[in-house]
Amino acid sequence: MNFESFTLLAATDDLTVEPDAREHADGVELRMDFADEPLAQLDAYEGTLPVLVTNRVEWEGGEAPDTAGRLDTLEAALEYEAVSAVDLELAALAGAGEYDAGRVADAARDCGASVVVSTHDFESTPARQEIADRLRRACEYGDVGKLASTAHSPDDVLAMLGATRELTAAGESVATMCMGAAGRHSRAVAPLYGSRIGYAPVDPADATAPGQYDLATLRSLISQLRSDQ
Repeated sequence: MNFESFTLLAATDDLTVEPDAREHADGVELRMDFADEPLAQLDAYEGTLPVLVTNRVEWEGGEAPDTAGRLDTLEAALEYEAVSAVDLELAALAGAGEYDAGRVADAARDCGASVVVSTHDFESTPARQEIADRLRRACEYGDVGKLASTAHSPDDVLAMLGATRELTAAGESVATMCMGAAGRHSRAVAPLYGSRIGYAPVDPADATAPGQYDLATLRSLISQLRSDQ
């Protein structure tokens, strides 16, 4: 996964859903922090879709403890041929926490895998300039800078879309979305402004973030919007 164009990922903690995702997804995001025996799942994986691995730390909205073991697991995952991208938190790469997340980014590059650097705001959406600044910082550390925020109004979504377009026009690769009911439509619209990654569960009951569409619905919406351009 090089994310040179829009990539739709099936978000899951269970790689056995991969056959059901193939029709609509370009890849799979394995949420290792939610998964049972994620490395064993990768060892048994025989799917055709490439895998992005995420082991989200607790203080960034995940369930993985902030330990060296969390990063060790990500490094071990990168040894599998199917894994072609890794997600790391901007704060972890910038020095938050006790452990060096940079070693995972280095390991990914050694393996030829892409690095997605993510940051989240689960309470609100920053002003457009702050969104742009955070995305630029994320892009400094990785191949794609990702920001997901919680929208409370259409103005929040406009700020996110504006910053997405600004960074894309400047040559950066970014992935953006707004969580929550007010921001749900951003998941379908943001790719039109340059967002490189979308996330959706195969089954809507398995959503990993507020406001996610299911995979088939999101693919259909994006395809319809692009056909109108």
